[in-house]
Amino acid sequence: MVDDTVGGLQVLRDGVWWDVPIVPHTLLVIIGDQTQIMSNGIFKSPVHRVVTNAKKERISVALDYSVDPEREIEPSAQLVNKNRPALYRKVKVKDYIAGHYNHFSQGEILIDAVQI
Repeated sequence: MVDDTVGGLQVLRDGVWWDVPIVPHTLLVIIGDQTQIMSNGIFKSPVHRVVTNAKKERISVALDYSVDPEREIEPSAQLVNKNRPALYRKVKVKDYIAGHYNHFSQGEILIDAVQI
């Protein structure tokens, strides 16, 4: 649930951090890289952060969910054709998660590394 009075969520687009507007009485869901890969880039996984507010307290709860670590993810076959080729290579979930932490610690975005 989005707090109706305290913002702080930002997304990165074209090298600029943008404030996400507060929409009262909503549930905010940020999809992850696995969804971006499986949707062949139709749904985007935003690079995001939360900035602190010195005047108001804000509580953030992050929940991660992932499929079986041994599973391979790739663009859905129904979303790939000659006009829209696969944008991402096949990758094991466990390898992607391990790579994500390595890339993140170096200030890089892993999704770019699995693009074809």
